[in-house]
Amino acid sequence: MRSVLARITVALAGLVSLMMFVWPLLIPAEATNQAHLAQGIFIGLMPVILILVLVEFSSGTIGSKQLAVLGVLIALNAVIRVLGAGTSGIETAFFLIIIGAFVFGSGFGFVLGSSSLLVSALLTGGIGPWLPFQMMAAGLVGLGAGVLPKFGKGWLNLGVLSIYAIAASFVYGSLMTMWNWPFLAGSSGGLGYLAGAPLGDNLARFFQYELISGGFVWDAGRAITTTVLIWLTAPALLATLKRAAGRAGFEKN
Repeated sequence: MRSVLARITVALAGLVSLMMFVWPLLIPAEATNQAHLAQGIFIGLMPVILILVLVEFSSGTIGSKQLAVLGVLIALNAVIRVLGAGTSGIETAFFLIIIGAFVFGSGFGFVLGSSSLLVSALLTGGIGPWLPFQMMAAGLVGLGAGVLPKFGKGWLNLGVLSIYAIAASFVYGSLMTMWNWPFLAGSSGGLGYLAGAPLGDNLARFFQYELISGGFVWDAGRAITTTVLIWLTAPALLATLKRAAGRAGFEKN
């Protein structure tokens, strides 16, 4: 029963996190105050959902050994991220999130992704209005990696991780652009967000904004960096983390 509840909680966390980003595409209202209200609600729900996930983890789904593994990976990834921190699209944080979630599951990946970016921001002073969105976007990357199919042959798993890393890099970048797109692009011209416009129209405007602003180029750098790091580290990390999962008696969700 607790395992089912954990899955529901993690799925709810992922849904609310996604809504934090895509609300501009879903609100059929011309009044901007309604859009601001919706965004405020989703931002307010973010820490609540994160707490729910952590409470569910501590309620019996995992124990002290599993929490210790999570803490070590969060600290390690926070330090690793300092080496890249997104400079020129070079992002070093996501390969460990993807590999960790692939081994331990979606719930673990969601907390690993969101918490490691929080700790990294505390270490570097990178705290600002963008931080909750970075945390939730990274959490979604970990959540998705946890449901990837697994194969007996190592090279197949490496291929799955690489393909996902490329897709997740572009999705993460697009989500991070979308959260401030209505405010930076405005509503004038052909690139701005139009409240109440059809979904297809706003998606086309957003795609053009990503092209012109160079977002896709930046995301390509993240995709290359993450994929290369996966190819370099995944064989050893997968074996090490699988052994750690077995010794800790980890229950995936």
